[in-house]
Amino acid sequence: MYAVIRVGTSQERVSEGQVVRVDRRAEEVGTAVQFQPVLLVDGDQVVAGPALRGATVTATIVGEEKGPKIRGLTYKPKAIQRRRWGHRQKYSTVEITKISAQG
Repeated sequence: MYAVIRVGTSQERVSEGQVVRVDRRAEEVGTAVQFQPVLLVDGDQVVAGPALRGATVTATIVGEEKGPKIRGLTYKPKAIQRRRWGHRQKYSTVEITKISAQG
């Protein structure tokens, strides 16, 4: 059985027992979180649309990690204008514990 969930600005296909890296969550490590909306559940039959109004995916936060460092530079010649910037995205690692198709 698997489900497609919306996490932040992306969609993830998850199944029970799978460890997934999602955008950072504010909860502590070890707490349970629920993901909604669930976009699709596939078990014995595919369920989608309004039938999934109360469906949830429950997960446990396992840890946190950082993505790769991104470095950038803006430069305008003859204007003596330079700017260096960097970014490093933070992620939460979650383990999917339960997929519930009913509300």
